[in-house]
Amino acid sequence: MLQDFRVHIEKNFPELLKHKFFIACSGGLDSVVLAHLCQKQQMDFVLAHCNFQLRGEESDLDAEFVEKLSLKWDKKLYVIRFNTKAYVAEHKVSVQMAARELRYQWFNEIIATDGLKAILTAHHADDNLETFLINLSRGSGIEGLTGIPQKTETVYRPLLKYSRAELLEYAEKNALEWREDASNADTKYLRNNIRHQIIPKLKELHPSFLSNFKHSIAYLDQTNALAKQEIRTWKNKQFIADGNQFKISISSLKQCNPLKAYLYGLFKDYGFREWNNVKDLLEGMSGKSVVSKTHRLLKDREYLLLSEINEITGNSLSYTIEKTHKVLVKPLSIVFSKVTQRAENSEHIIYVDENALKYPLVIRKWNKGDYFYPIGLHGKKKLAKFFKDEKVSLLDKEAQWLLCSEDKIVWVIGRRADNRFKVVDTTTEIMKIAIRV
Repeated sequence: MLQDFRVHIEKNFPELLKHKFFIACSGGLDSVVLAHLCQKQQMDFVLAHCNFQLRGEESDLDAEFVEKLSLKWDKKLYVIRFNTKAYVAEHKVSVQMAARELRYQWFNEIIATDGLKAILTAHHADDNLETFLINLSRGSGIEGLTGIPQKTETVYRPLLKYSRAELLEYAEKNALEWREDASNADTKYLRNNIRHQIIPKLKELHPSFLSNFKHSIAYLDQTNALAKQEIRTWKNKQFIADGNQFKISISSLKQCNPLKAYLYGLFKDYGFREWNNVKDLLEGMSGKSVVSKTHRLLKDREYLLLSEINEITGNSLSYTIEKTHKVLVKPLSIVFSKVTQRAENSEHIIYVDENALKYPLVIRKWNKGDYFYPIGLHGKKKLAKFFKDEKVSLLDKEAQWLLCSEDKIVWVIGRRADNRFKVVDTTTEIMKIAIRV
């Protein structure tokens, strides 16, 4: 196994032969074997041990064991004690989830502060099978059925190709010592139940079950890679950046087959989970939306508009501007200045008759029923009709600010000024209002 491990590292983790890393060592069989293999290869590593303080004296003895191991091999050791029960109570998560979150937060801190290349964990093939069965029981998609990844950006798992039986055989041949965690035998936990009750039956029914499983995982992983590449390609072509949002053609989406699989691949990273609602949006009325914790999908005619929720502002917000104010910072950066001559209005600058303004001015969002007298047109026009004629998207309408004097709109900011405030030959005081860009 030692020689096979060397070839495995050279082929799949060559950076570990060049850079320093750390091994997450619990003191159990798996992590002790991993540390011993790396030690035998004279690799440059340190050890890190988490004491979750869940098993009283046993937890402390685990920490002492790993400390002795680090001294024996002359390796630096990081140790941390967690109040895991307090974390469970505060964050309302399971003990297993709390331990996972705590250790990986700490691992990432070590990576960031000490400049180590990676974290090595001792997950092996049996762990992978357990994870597969857990995800299968929960109705996971293909990503959950590809098991534990061999490598992420910072976490490496070089033992995934080996079974627990192989690790045990190696440990016994090399007379290694390790600590046994009694909680691993407690079948009240789903993983332990699968480990001790289900997997032995599967291996009994088919002696080569674990080996066949590893082949199946490899095939699933390849299929998943193809699916991801297809989603990336489609996304790059069809997600059109438009300011703070993406526009996605509904007609293009409807051509995707199988549709739900595409919807999952395209929108899962934005927090969407109610796939029937997302699918129904394609046939829904314009203005209908689906919201996740972080994003919103809004139907706008022939497009879906994808935007972050924090980009959407309520219509109740408003800001007042006194006559003494020369610069406005929020919600837009606007400068008010008196000038002696006017120029042509533009997207970012308008000129108005200051004597026509009634202070305080107000900047607010538009509301249903708002109307104004657009410069260049005869008579008044409802904003809703103006937006429709200008082909303004629903999200852009929500983001639209108005500059108002009393109940009159002075400027649909960035789009059109109102005729009632324009500069004429008899104007004596000209106000320049400019958006700073």
